[in-house]
Amino acid sequence: MKKIVLIGTSVAVCLAVGVSAAYFQSGAIEEWYPTLVKPDITPPNWVFPIAWTIIYVCMGISIGLMLSRPYFVRLPAILLFSWQLLLNFLWSILFFAMRDVVLGFIDIVLLDIAVVLYMMNVYRVSKGAAWLFAPYVLWLAFASYLSTYILVMN
Repeated sequence: MKKIVLIGTSVAVCLAVGVSAAYFQSGAIEEWYPTLVKPDITPPNWVFPIAWTIIYVCMGISIGLMLSRPYFVRLPAILLFSWQLLLNFLWSILFFAMRDVVLGFIDIVLLDIAVVLYMMNVYRVSKGAAWLFAPYVLWLAFASYLSTYILVMN
């Protein structure tokens, strides 16, 4: 029962971060983002909330699984998870709210590193918790490509 509560709470926190980040994006998505030069493989806007919802749920389950581990195991996971979640949230502010593609690019590179470090750290303890970050890594690789393209072409 404790593990279910930890996972449920973690998923709720991750989804709340996503909803909060979306708040900062709304105006820029309508006004600024359409004016940017983007690659032909840029997904339509409706794909992003679906993808991110799935990713936030997987993230929450992953850290929820780690929270039930002993303190010495969960502390590094919590620190790495918190770092990547903060970078995730900041990206929306930097890229969309501030409309700064350079700071957005720097943030997403740091986010890529943080997510991989989290996966590597938790893989030793819980392969399932690590694999739950696989969709995130794949989506971030694609998002990093989009961010790089936008940086170069704009």
